[in-house]
Amino acid sequence: MAYNFDDMGFCVQNLQPNNKVILDDKGLPSIMVGIPKFKISDVISGASDTIHPAFRVGGVEKDVVWVSKFQNIVMGDRAYSLAGQDPANGYTADEEMAFCRNKGAGWVLNPMAVWAAVALWCRKNGTMPHGNNNFGSDYNYPLEKGISSTSARDNGKLTRMATGSGPVTWYHNWNASGIWGLNGNVWERQSALRIVNGEIQIIVDSNIADPSISNGSDSTAWKAILADGTIVEPGTSGTLKYDWVSGKIQLTDGSVAYTTDQGNGCQYNAMTLKSGLTAPEIIKALILYPDEVGGDYGGDDRYLDTVGERVPICGGCCNNQSGAGVFELNLYYPRAGRGWFIGFRSAFFEGLSA
Repeated sequence: MAYNFDDMGFCVQNLQPNNKVILDDKGLPSIMVGIPKFKISDVISGASDTIHPAFRVGGVEKDVVWVSKFQNIVMGDRAYSLAGQDPANGYTADEEMAFCRNKGAGWVLNPMAVWAAVALWCRKNGTMPHGNNNFGSDYNYPLEKGISSTSARDNGKLTRMATGSGPVTWYHNWNASGIWGLNGNVWERQSALRIVNGEIQIIVDSNIADPSISNGSDSTAWKAILADGTIVEPGTSGTLKYDWVSGKIQLTDGSVAYTTDQGNGCQYNAMTLKSGLTAPEIIKALILYPDEVGGDYGGDDRYLDTVGERVPICGGCCNNQSGAGVFELNLYYPRAGRGWFIGFRSAFFEGLSA
């Protein structure tokens, strides 16, 4: 069956010029938001003028990254960004990646670098998004409410809200042209970041958008980071890791002392550094350590488990209250972790081929 979504695309771009209806290789639409490239110094004071890693694939700069406007749904074996929907939930990290990549070349489970770029942009521009983090409303702004999209309940309370519902402050730029749902509703899985026994590992830049690069547990694209920001092979001596020290998450280049299979956390701005260590710029650009000691990051939290492989979910869900937000990062769940409170969104990079 042939579809024609020209009128839909015209209406979307007429109302919001930075929004675009992008069709997958089956000709089915997703509403996407264009994020123009920017330098790290544009969002982190005193940083270099290097282009933020979200906007590089295979060493080539991308003028724009297209991010799903809404938390995705799944139709058939593919992910879609549409308004008024109950966000997909209950899938594993590998299933979510497959739903995105099934759409064709350039589609990918949102990379951590892209989430980080948007979070830093929000903080720099004073538009830290609100959202469904308190059973249908915003914990700090209780009059801000969404429209329930499910009959599911958490101890009798509302859970997920329909994509696009709620006020404009639930968008990343406090405008209906923005990305919806980065604070609460469902946790969002990210690609290209993990910790393995506490060691921080990334797939460099947004290289994960290349269809030939795997986000799998055995991918050879995973790299670790030295204290000076040098990218090295995992397991190299002196790589950056997370540890649990004195009731806080600590960034260290030593061994990890906390090896109990139990999650712990603290507020993002309360994270600490091993004595004598300086966090490199790449770690700050990926929001893996605060760029401003003691800065205001909306009270957002961090969680981790240092045993085995842990993959990231971001933003919080409907019950994280004041801890939810764009700087909320949870490295507790394994790759196969799933739940009604974990969803995802896709990103699209133009100019890539299978």
